[in-house]
Amino acid sequence: MALLCTLLFVAFPSVIIFASTKIKLLEKIGVVLLCYLCGMIVGNLGILPESFTSPAADGSDSILSLLQSISICIGLPLVLFSLDIKTFFKTAKKGMLCMACACVSVMAVTFVLHLVFRTSTPESAQYAAGAVAVYTGGTVNFGAIRNSIGISHTDYILFNTYDSIVSVVYIFFMSTVGRTFFTRVMRLPAFNKNEKNRIQLDSSVIDESVHTYKQLLNKKYIAGLLGALGLSVLIFAVSYALNLLVSRLDPSLGMTAMMLCITTLGIAFSFVPKIRSIAKSFQLGMYIIYIFCFSVAASADFRSLMHFHLPIFCYVFVTIAAGVLLHALLSKLFRVDADTFIVTSVSAVCSPPFVPAVAAALGNREVLVSGLATGVVGYALGNYLGNAVYWLYNLI
Repeated sequence: MALLCTLLFVAFPSVIIFASTKIKLLEKIGVVLLCYLCGMIVGNLGILPESFTSPAADGSDSILSLLQSISICIGLPLVLFSLDIKTFFKTAKKGMLCMACACVSVMAVTFVLHLVFRTSTPESAQYAAGAVAVYTGGTVNFGAIRNSIGISHTDYILFNTYDSIVSVVYIFFMSTVGRTFFTRVMRLPAFNKNEKNRIQLDSSVIDESVHTYKQLLNKKYIAGLLGALGLSVLIFAVSYALNLLVSRLDPSLGMTAMMLCITTLGIAFSFVPKIRSIAKSFQLGMYIIYIFCFSVAASADFRSLMHFHLPIFCYVFVTIAAGVLLHALLSKLFRVDADTFIVTSVSAVCSPPFVPAVAAALGNREVLVSGLATGVVGYALGNYLGNAVYWLYNLI
């Protein structure tokens, strides 16, 4: 049954893509948002077997969690292979500045929340540290520091559940009306695609249109795609080996090293003309990322909302909402454009795997590497910032 569920999860994005090619409304909504919506529905209908969603008896990850991890680790290099890095790095410097603003914003908001909850909630410093780790790096950072900050298993699960639900709403917002809100209401400058000396990208290589995915089954592309997929799997294997090696030295750095390796090798191979020119590797990578989006959304458990925990919910919801608004104000101060702000915010709040999907929803692939690069920096910083906040706030 678990194997059948895995196969259905892998195949489901193809159903959404096919429906989007036939129904204009679905095409306008976008594959990313449909994957999230359908994933949340499927995950909360109670139809998924426990053998698929629950951790194994030995404490190892569930099949659903493994599907999330494997899909993003294989899909990300495929997306990176087809990118012209020389072009994309024009926006990376501004992205790094924007990431610094994101880190400052999250720490400022958690500081205020700690002042509010420190008297009534003894675990306030733990929640603050968790929020800083998650919203500058990712869930993996929170998992890495949970033992060092002493957060209980129950609080950890509840925090992640609130985070999953609020983050899905956040992704919906950023992928649909985010650009309009931040350019018109927050007055961030629009991304200038006609900027002087900006290299125009070859849309025949990277095309997010749903109509291009049917070409993945074209015989003339299959050999190249199998080669690209094999290379991506090899990168995943090498990165996972590095993860195991680094984890022996410092368990908190293993996943960071793995994601750095995957991203670095994916970018490095994009400089090889034969690999960069493999037709439809971008579409194959995006399809695998759609599997990731669908499986992540299926992890959100609405039943946990019945046991409402105000401090944890505030550390999730307020940190995201107020943190994003403060981040936008700081970005406006430094003249960061709306698209760069959005992908940087997404890489901080939800981690780098979500960046390609949101960049595709924005229709702006030029900010992709900027978002990925800032997200990887967040992975590297998240553990340190989370631990630092925990010890600092305990001194207050």
